[in-house]
Amino acid sequence: MTITTVGLDADDTLWHNETIFRLSQKRFVDLLADHADEPVMMDRLSQVERRNLRLYGYGVKGFTLSMLETAMELCDGAAPPHIVREILAAGREMLAHPVETLPGVDGVLAELSEKYRLVLITKGDLMDQERKLAASGLGDLFAAVEIVSEKDRSTYERIFARHGTGAAEAVMAGNSMKSDVLPAIEAGAFACHIPYHITWAHELADAPENHPRYVSLSRIGELPDWIATIDKPD
Repeated sequence: MTITTVGLDADDTLWHNETIFRLSQKRFVDLLADHADEPVMMDRLSQVERRNLRLYGYGVKGFTLSMLETAMELCDGAAPPHIVREILAAGREMLAHPVETLPGVDGVLAELSEKYRLVLITKGDLMDQERKLAASGLGDLFAAVEIVSEKDRSTYERIFARHGTGAAEAVMAGNSMKSDVLPAIEAGAFACHIPYHITWAHELADAPENHPRYVSLSRIGELPDWIATIDKPD
């Protein structure tokens, strides 16, 4: 099997992201400490986020709107102005947060780009994801960038057909079992799970144990060697 294309997730695969969201969640909990206990707040926020994904999509802006909506619910429709201001400020700070790439990413992408077409495949807000890619300094290593509303089987089939030689000759690597691994395998690609130390609850899913096109690696630095083991001309 020849590999021609390597797809890579962005958030928590190439750079830190979920840690920033967790800090904002902690800020949200502190703001509303007088209105509900933390488990109640987090459960309500999770419900609101899940409900809003189809309307707002993924990313900071949708998360900020979900925090505002949750605050209004917890305050019986009358969240104090200072809470609203603080939530909006938290959202702006997240959008302006510096981009910090994960260890080894620069070298791995440089190595892979010499042999394969690299395609960035990420969910999230268009402007924010473009900002992060530009700030990362990694943009020139990618042959294509796809910022999508959802990652499912048809997404990977379409992207790997457009930018490569089809899913059968492609690898997808990322930290989300739900978004980066399972649908890529369904599309016929190889998939590599590279765990991040924390994962958003909405991205959790069971691994496809013993699947011939799946592997879990401990860090992105192991990716080139693994691809070399499956990149065998017929």
